[in-house]
Amino acid sequence: MKKQRILYIFIFITSSLWAQLHEVGFFVGGSNYIGDIGNEAYFNPNQLGGGILYKRNINTRIALRATYTRLKLIADDADASNIVRKNRRSRFVNTLNELSAGIEFNYFNYDLTTQSQAYTPYLLFELVAFNYSVISGGNSSGDYEYERKTSYAIPFGIGYKAKLFDHFAVAAEIKARYTFVDDLDYNNPKIPSLTFGNPESNDWYVFAGISFVYSFGRPPCFIAPKY
Repeated sequence: MKKQRILYIFIFITSSLWAQLHEVGFFVGGSNYIGDIGNEAYFNPNQLGGGILYKRNINTRIALRATYTRLKLIADDADASNIVRKNRRSRFVNTLNELSAGIEFNYFNYDLTTQSQAYTPYLLFELVAFNYSVISGGNSSGDYEYERKTSYAIPFGIGYKAKLFDHFAVAAEIKARYTFVDDLDYNNPKIPSLTFGNPESNDWYVFAGISFVYSFGRPPCFIAPKY
């Protein structure tokens, strides 16, 4: 009897794993920085970025996802409407490598095996870590020392996805990242020429893009959750 129970548990676990529908794909889009330099607009994609993603659908409403994104942040005081920034004439360029993992929550039931449930808006709940360049030392003459640093961000994201054909789908999404740092723009209070802006306000960055994914694995026998 004990062996039968173990066998039933094993069959249940393995069938559940194989019943998941997997998605892999890539995305491209634009990024922008929000902070102490340049344009004050919250949404102003001005640099091309992209990455790869993987999803594992738990049911028709919830999917686990992981992404790698490489993006560039650039800002120039010449683009600001604030006269103080225009006169300051600061500018920076930084490159970020981002890893994120979390949950994609579908507003409607989403199932690519049907036509009636092959589209939905969704929300993103993720954990985000990113690596970027900072100025670690130097002097005001511009002879700076650079190094790479890793930090974390609180993400906010929304999107909309729909089936294209067969096993292919497309999605459009926008993600904002509130960081725990104030040096994406190379702000450094130890160097006078790099001390600017509000030290109590951390930097943000935003990425908006389009993803293309391919679904594979055994079609899931989903039971739509009730909400």
